[in-house]
Amino acid sequence: MNRIDQKFIELRKVNRKAFIPFITAGDPDLAVTEDLVLALEKAGADIVELGVPFSDPMADGPVIQAASYRSLQQGTNLKKILDLVRRIRCHSQVPIALMSYYNPVFRFGEKDFVSEAVAAGVDGVIIPDLPAEEAVDLRREASARGLATIFFMAPTTPAARMKAVAAAATGFIYYVSVAGVTGARQAVAREIAARVRAVRKVTDKPVCVGFGVSTPQQAGEVARAADGVIVGSALVQLIHTHADQADLLECVSAFAASLARAVH
Repeated sequence: MNRIDQKFIELRKVNRKAFIPFITAGDPDLAVTEDLVLALEKAGADIVELGVPFSDPMADGPVIQAASYRSLQQGTNLKKILDLVRRIRCHSQVPIALMSYYNPVFRFGEKDFVSEAVAAGVDGVIIPDLPAEEAVDLRREASARGLATIFFMAPTTPAARMKAVAAAATGFIYYVSVAGVTGARQAVAREIAARVRAVRKVTDKPVCVGFGVSTPQQAGEVARAADGVIVGSALVQLIHTHADQADLLECVSAFAASLARAVH
């Protein structure tokens, strides 16, 4: 049982939901990312999602696309991010999931990636452009080493495929709240509670909702239906806005704390 599984067990015992912030590793640089992860944990993050920058992030909107570009300009790559996780593990046991497109994992080698990720202290992996049906080898390697493989469901996922995704996923189900890319929205989908209930009919695994959640009010609304709430673009934009300012960690921590309170 890895840290993600342990976290959801702990949260369910006290009837709390998981706050899962997403940040892009290496934006503005890897040293700041390390500080941000530790600050997010102190602010109430239950799991931290670290984005691996990629040149063609098809599931992401403009905010995270721009963050990926800035990170790549800094020379960030998968190996450096694994080294970052190793450093974080000297100070924290917060569960960490990497969100990476498949190309960096493929270039690294699936077996080597899983081995080194687990050795570094990574708890789960989310690959937006690798469907569960195409991830047989990765799932086998990950299962053998205790690395969670987290897959997506969306409003357009048919019932039959929901069952297949639920069977393949470990850690949690990532439910995409909108048919679209990442990015802040004015409101969360009205149907989110009904959609999460539909997912629960095919699995007892935790269901976490992301894409579009950007305010404490929205986070609290989603938390009433889901087991966890993922907030990315709003945090990534705040990091960029304050990247060159002395109050970066303070501002991010304050916003993250407000999200965590709403979720919890």
